[in-house]
Amino acid sequence: MPPTRGRPIALKLLILLTVPLLSLVGLWVFAAVLTGGDGLRLLQINELVRNLANPSEQMNVHLQTERLASVEFMIGKRSAESLAKQRALTDSTIGTFRKLARDQPDISPEMAAQLTELNDRLDRLPKIRRQVDNRASAPLSVLDGFSEIVDAFFRMRDTMILVPDMALYRQARAVSTLGEAKDVLSREQAVIAVVLSRGRVSKTEREAFTGMVATRRLLYTQALSHLDAGLRGPYQKLVGSPVYREFEEAEDAIRGQAVLNGLPATAATWPVDANNLWTVVDLNQSKAVQEIVRRVTPAANGILVKIGVAGGAGLFAVAASLMLSFRFRRRLVRELAGLRDAATELAEVRLAGLVQRLRGNPTGPVELAPITVKAETAEVADIVQAFNTVQSTAVDAAVSQAKLRHGVNRVFVNLARRNQSLLHRQLLQLDSMERQTEEPDALDDLFKLDHLTTRMRRHAESLIILSDQAPGRGWRNPVPIVDVLRAAVAEVEEYQRVEVLQTPPLSLSGVAVTDVAHLMAELIENATLFSPPQTRVDLRTTQTPHGLTVEIEDRGLGLPRTELDELNARLAEMPEFDLAQSDRLGLFVVSRLAARQGIRVRLAPSPYGGLTASVMLPSAILSDQPALAH
Repeated sequence: MPPTRGRPIALKLLILLTVPLLSLVGLWVFAAVLTGGDGLRLLQINELVRNLANPSEQMNVHLQTERLASVEFMIGKRSAESLAKQRALTDSTIGTFRKLARDQPDISPEMAAQLTELNDRLDRLPKIRRQVDNRASAPLSVLDGFSEIVDAFFRMRDTMILVPDMALYRQARAVSTLGEAKDVLSREQAVIAVVLSRGRVSKTEREAFTGMVATRRLLYTQALSHLDAGLRGPYQKLVGSPVYREFEEAEDAIRGQAVLNGLPATAATWPVDANNLWTVVDLNQSKAVQEIVRRVTPAANGILVKIGVAGGAGLFAVAASLMLSFRFRRRLVRELAGLRDAATELAEVRLAGLVQRLRGNPTGPVELAPITVKAETAEVADIVQAFNTVQSTAVDAAVSQAKLRHGVNRVFVNLARRNQSLLHRQLLQLDSMERQTEEPDALDDLFKLDHLTTRMRRHAESLIILSDQAPGRGWRNPVPIVDVLRAAVAEVEEYQRVEVLQTPPLSLSGVAVTDVAHLMAELIENATLFSPPQTRVDLRTTQTPHGLTVEIEDRGLGLPRTELDELNARLAEMPEFDLAQSDRLGLFVVSRLAARQGIRVRLAPSPYGGLTASVMLPSAILSDQPALAH
């Protein structure tokens, strides 16, 4: 359909697409400005190194030293005085670190969390020391206690690597990994001291040492693969040196199976080999850290320069985007909002009201005024016209459906009334034949035929109920509730399986007898159909302050919770009868009867595995007066 008035929406869409494009550029530049914080954090690395990294590194070194000293004290190779001096040094570095950490501003949440974890681990140090003094734990347990504190230190130091440049970040991360490998080497020194004091390697110590060796070598391999030539050179030289090879031979010897029975003659040199390697590794680690810090400042300056240049252009782009957006936004939003409101009114008010009116009066007036929206855009005006066309089509469809539903209801009522008349005559005929027959077999067949006719009458009444009509049967006087329940049972095919337990002395209002009996019959039949034929169905009645509750309990397989909730929702809302769901005809009948008499019906799992249908009869349809004869 060609545009009828106003400017085409394509032009406005082009402008709107241009505005987001410019806005995205501006947002990108703004994001780049925000990332300037990464450059500033790079410049702050020197402060972090001074206030956190260096003090924590000194603390870590003393913890490693105290760890070895504690193990040597436990095996008798170090005096208590020497251990006390080392503890004093450790405590001094811990106090300095904690003071500087408290005064450090603007740390990230991740760093704060790891710092808290490290402090928590440090608080456990006195307990570990008491275990050492009392020799209450094995050396390996003490070694693990110190190692948990050191591990917390490395996790905190990982959060201090604030390097947005990926290449530089990989180098810093690799150097940190080498630091962890150095700590594993310190742990190996402690295990070697324990092994030499005993003259053999236990199975537990061999397994622990084997894990340490594998971890240290893996960390070295991973770290060296990420270092560039400048940082990797000293470590490569170390790996090829005699010092490294001699210590690897010591590692392999301790990991070997033969040491379980005794140490080789070369075991005396193991502490010397470990100490020589530790000295070289400690020197290389210190140089690598200094080199990383030296590289950070130029990288930070380069990032800040790039961000500054991009920021000027981004500012202009943001200003232009704002001007264009505010110019075209108001007009288009007003038109689209009007269209939205009109469509919402059509869907939720006009058509819904029409459908509701047609349900009550299919032949009533059905005219609806066309929707109107003030629009200067051709496409919006065309959409309004299209909505009016949709409205006309929907009205025609609703009228046709209402007439069809009304016609179907009339057919249902017509057929049901005819069947009722025939079934009533048939019941009278059967009653006459039962009185005239004395043969037991023939009388039994007549009773079966009478019961079958009663069920057919109930099904005919279901059609009348679904058509919003009242059945022909009715009572003027109250009827005892026990008689109503028995009448409902009599309309069920397998009535022999149903047991009506003792009921309170209450009567049901005459106008509600037919509906309640029919409702109960539908629920009882459901219970018999969906439970094993050898089981029974119980009817229990309980008087409540608000009326009477009848529970129909079967012993079937039950239903899943989702399906049970769906059925209860249908019973509570009285859904419109849908011809496509004829398999749930009884559900529609029950919901309509319950709504007509103010009855609440709810399905719930039964303790026997089946279902319990609770029917709550209101006090308005109950009576304490004795029932009168019908």
